Amino acid sequence: MNEAGFRDYLEGRRLPIEKVELAIGCADDFERYLAEHGSSLEEAEVALLQEYTQHLIEKGRNSEDVFVAVARYCRFAKRNDFFIHIAGLVNAREVLPGMRRRLGELAGEEVELKVFSGLELPPLGAPQESYPILTRTIIHRMEEELPPDRCKEILTWNYHEIPPEAFLSKKERFEKALDIDDFLKEEHWRLVEELSRFMRAGDVWYEQEITPEVVEFVQSNQEISAGKRYGDWIIVTKIPYAPKQYLDESDPRLKRYYACHCPLARASILEDGPTIPPAFCYCSAGFDKLPFDVVFGEPVEIEMLESALKGDLRCRFAIRIPEGRMKRRQKDGSLP
Repeated sequence: MNEAGFRDYLEGRRLPIEKVELAIGCADDFERYLAEHGSSLEEAEVALLQEYTQHLIEKGRNSEDVFVAVARYCRFAKRNDFFIHIAGLVNAREVLPGMRRRLGELAGEEVELKVFSGLELPPLGAPQESYPILTRTIIHRMEEELPPDRCKEILTWNYHEIPPEAFLSKKERFEKALDIDDFLKEEHWRLVEELSRFMRAGDVWYEQEITPEVVEFVQSNQEISAGKRYGDWIIVTKIPYAPKQYLDESDPRLKRYYACHCPLARASILEDGPTIPPAFCYCSAGFDKLPFDVVFGEPVEIEMLESALKGDLRCRFAIRIPEGRMKRRQKDGSLP
């Protein structure tokens, strides 16, 4: 273990000293576990990482702080596949409790209890395969108790609790732009430049591994992550969760699996049997809605056009531009 290098990496991120020491201790524990199983961080397969996460669960050491510490070590060591795997485990845990709270606030305690009664979250660190049955049950119950528009309202939310302030610079660029089309083109250019930097550094962009092919893929389609205007709507296509594998894959089912971002649902794409209702994808819509809520200074309307859960090869949403926020009016187009 390169303790000195890892310490410099952590201190460079301005982490508190207790977080630095925790991360170093967790990294050492992880390295010793790999060595005891005849491997190393450079050689280990994801299957051994899965065994280690189960080991943490059994020892009662499966806290978010521990998983984040190990994830940081994997990122430092350029084991991007390990970092992405751990990030997916942590992210899987945070959505459903927030959904339960929002359901109670908007639909009342009685509906909340009917939907979540008798259900238990898998332990933190449990594989993503642990979630689809639970997710399917929750959405089916919600659809039984509430009309579709109410379900959509509850699901379309910022469940990852991203601070709206994160998009204030985006709002400033919109206010300075000549018109909305120029704004979206510039956002796309900024995205391609950012992805190119991450590719050159060999670093993970959020949870995505960026290759030259991924950069070219995003560059060729302004809709991806940035958005493109068609009439009064902005169409946003999500970058695949695993873009490198997505581009290399020809099997439609696996391609849908690599497209899907949701740790609570994506494993269901590979299963035979009852599917998770596609309405659940409005949870993902909430993620794409938030930046435009901030940009336009008001909640925007969003509609799901395509999603991996309902059989499409990509996830795609339409965001209506609020009245009076078009800026300079362009010639209208139509939804493709």
